Amino acid sequence: MPHLNPRNLRHACSKSRPQQPTKGRAHHTYQPATYLNIFRSPHTSPLAVYNPPSTMTCPAQPRALISYAPHSDGGWKLHPVTLRPLRERELLVDIVASGICQTDLHFAGAESGFGVHYPRVMGHEGAGYVREIGPGVTVAKIGDPVIMSFSACKSCEPCERGHPAHCFNFNAINFEVVPENFVFKSLASLSTQTPTQTDSSTPEIYGKFFGQSSFASVSIVREDSIVNVSGLVSSKKDLALLSPLGCGIQTGSGAIINAARAGPNDRVAVIGLGGVGLSAVMGARIAGCAQIIGIDRHQSRLALAKELGATHVVRVDPGADLSNVTEAVKAVTSGLGTNITLDTTGVPALIAEGVKMTAFKGKVLQVGTAPETGTLTIPIHEFMVSGKQFIGVVEGDVVPREYIPKLITWAKEGKLPLEKMVKFYAAEDFEVAIRDMQGGQTVKPVILW
Repeated sequence: MPHLNPRNLRHACSKSRPQQPTKGRAHHTYQPATYLNIFRSPHTSPLAVYNPPSTMTCPAQPRALISYAPHSDGGWKLHPVTLRPLRERELLVDIVASGICQTDLHFAGAESGFGVHYPRVMGHEGAGYVREIGPGVTVAKIGDPVIMSFSACKSCEPCERGHPAHCFNFNAINFEVVPENFVFKSLASLSTQTPTQTDSSTPEIYGKFFGQSSFASVSIVREDSIVNVSGLVSSKKDLALLSPLGCGIQTGSGAIINAARAGPNDRVAVIGLGGVGLSAVMGARIAGCAQIIGIDRHQSRLALAKELGATHVVRVDPGADLSNVTEAVKAVTSGLGTNITLDTTGVPALIAEGVKMTAFKGKVLQVGTAPETGTLTIPIHEFMVSGKQFIGVVEGDVVPREYIPKLITWAKEGKLPLEKMVKFYAAEDFEVAIRDMQGGQTVKPVILW
């Protein structure tokens, strides 16, 4: 791979990285600077050779992708906004990029089960630079590069035992909306959909989805959602590529590496090869698993899974009996089945097949978001005799501030080739990005601000 000469690099953005604040000054005004893509290693990093398109511009007026209704109803609009002042334990972050996930569409609709609260700003795979810090913030300082993940209470039993993704208060903190989470105010008239100045003194749009609401050029972020990557990431382009680490990538790879504790003797099946599933495939390869079986209905996803480490692939024929999938998995595992089966689809019928294809004493990991009314029927005696485990996993059951640095290291070493999954889109092209994701043309769309 060619080595990048820093002297040939241009400004990555007209609004550049801030300098450090002087003593006694609470906030900062941007000064011109140049982003350089320099890694401390003498070797070229895989991150350093993947360049987002030249649409990475930063307009002076903050913008946000606002959900006024479900996306399926045409309710998402890109509007200029203002933001309220920071409060305790909050940071103002200039968002470089944010990955789009099916979870964003799910929780912006009635099917989420948490009620519909409009308008609101989604986005939970953001990365950027800290512009301002609120009272009590210690995790980062102005100018630090950050990747954002979920928030947790830190005080319940799961949090104290190192499982913040299974926090008792996870839903209330990351999904539900309360008045104090009003963050944005639109400067666009809903009747004309054109920018018009309005009274910006009172915010009227919910933010802090997953503690971040990163579908915005600037957002207010909970301190708990911040992962400071100073010293690990040296350019804006790298931040853009790494933005999905905070959810999809850590969910898939973490489920295999952290939750399942996969190893060289394991036979792994991954059902559903979107961003989470392909991350699980890469995680299984990092763990050195003996067999890695990718299962999906898209031939392009199956081909990519083999590039990323799958030893076998099985295509799901929507018109055929799903038992064929289990039979195919048993055939390539000498009739034994898999030790670890990961479902990313949330489809009850596929989950049931996942249980069947799992070997005695094997683990079935559920990470896909199922319908709120979805159920799974398991033969109790048969399940008991088999010794199988059915395990729900959220966000890979990781501690983001510990796990994301590992992901960055693997990406630099070429073990996590995100450039094969990520496709960049200008924020204005969010509709195209979502359509490509839903149609299978793009694995992980990332919008640039």
